[in-house]
Amino acid sequence: MAINYARQFNRRVTPQSQRIPGSTQVRNSGGGFSWEVDDWTRLDRFLILGSEGGTYYITEQDLVKQNHEAIVRCIKADGVRAVNRIVETSDAGRAPKNDPATFALALAATHGDAQAKAHAFANLNKVCRIGTHLFHFAAYVNAMRGWGRGLRNAVGDWYVYRGADDLAHQAVKYQQRDGWSHGDLLRLAHPKAPSAQHESVFRWLQCGGSASHGANSLGEREVKRKVCGEDRVAKYGAVGALPKLIEAFEQAKRASNAGEIVKLINEFDLPREAIPTQWLNEVVVWEALLERMPMTAMIRTSAR
Repeated sequence: MAINYARQFNRRVTPQSQRIPGSTQVRNSGGGFSWEVDDWTRLDRFLILGSEGGTYYITEQDLVKQNHEAIVRCIKADGVRAVNRIVETSDAGRAPKNDPATFALALAATHGDAQAKAHAFANLNKVCRIGTHLFHFAAYVNAMRGWGRGLRNAVGDWYVYRGADDLAHQAVKYQQRDGWSHGDLLRLAHPKAPSAQHESVFRWLQCGGSASHGANSLGEREVKRKVCGEDRVAKYGAVGALPKLIEAFEQAKRASNAGEIVKLINEFDLPREAIPTQWLNEVVVWEALLERMPMTAMIRTSAR
């Protein structure tokens, strides 16, 4: 086969394994050369794509390490701008998963200056919109730093600024994740309940969120604690009734047949996560759930 001398000696053709003469290209993870992206572009890529699974050319561990370092540099350069970018990407739903934004917000709450940390705490509700997001954030931030006043207040505000019915929905649908529960976070944050119904939900969650402990702890109660080596007794008065959704959740735990579960789903819109496991093999239960289940939730559960 004849050699194409023009192609072999054309100086304008540079192999990918070599740097273009006079360019600012750097070696990439695949062994070739490309133009290096700046830290802010890497932040955008991480918020949308994350690092899960790595890529064909780089392992997940190395990619997480590189992204972590770039994000921290962005936070230290301009923490408020970094938080705004995190909130914008998460709130607009541009990413298939919210975990990268939650992780980046935890980094801002750890490595940012006072203004950046305050901005991150003020926007916790916008990034951590559901209980699962909040549990992920708690796990991330707990591994990076301590629980100071700003962090406690931000977590407390997540509970306080929700309506009682929304809070009840969070309590029964997102019960625990990553070793954290709502009771754990409430005990750390110590939020002041804005209403009697909030207080009842707080009490129910902190006492286990179960029929044997949570619902039966709404009356007057005494709690013994050790304070400076001495026994102290704190007395708490009775609180109001629980929201209807939590009452239905408690009833579902005591149900003796699938018909009772279906009735509770139809009357109170119980989510799948609130249904005891033994009833999730019943066709009539799934028929009732699927009538109200959002499309994305249906897609996730249909593969199980």
